[in-house]
Amino acid sequence: MTTGTKLRNIGPKSAAWLRQTGVRTQEDLEAVGALAAFVRVKRAGFKPSLNLLYALEGAILGCHWQEIPDERRSELVLAAGEEVAKLPLPKNKRMPAAGPVTTTRNDDDEDEGASHGAELGFDDPTASRTDDA
Repeated sequence: MTTGTKLRNIGPKSAAWLRQTGVRTQEDLEAVGALAAFVRVKRAGFKPSLNLLYALEGAILGCHWQEIPDERRSELVLAAGEEVAKLPLPKNKRMPAAGPVTTTRNDDDEDEGASHGAELGFDDPTASRTDDA
């Protein structure tokens, strides 16, 4: 994938992903293997489909990605699932979902909260009313 070199089955977008993960040539791909190259792309934060995994395997074997036997595809998918599960979660998915919000009142704060609400123009629903009006 150096200038002028094109891997079989690999388009420009996938080639760019691979270059960014250190896989630049056919020899690089053969050295790391299809599965490891695919996992590198995932680890880098890209979102490749399984077709990339098949394309990488086909590039190593010298065949079209659709010629990868179903049994080998299943092996690759299973292994990829196991390897991808080991990757850390993306930053935006690391925090657990927020739970329900509850309000707690401290008895000492009750009067302060009532007067605070009055200052802001809210009626205190717990205050007793007089009919002075």
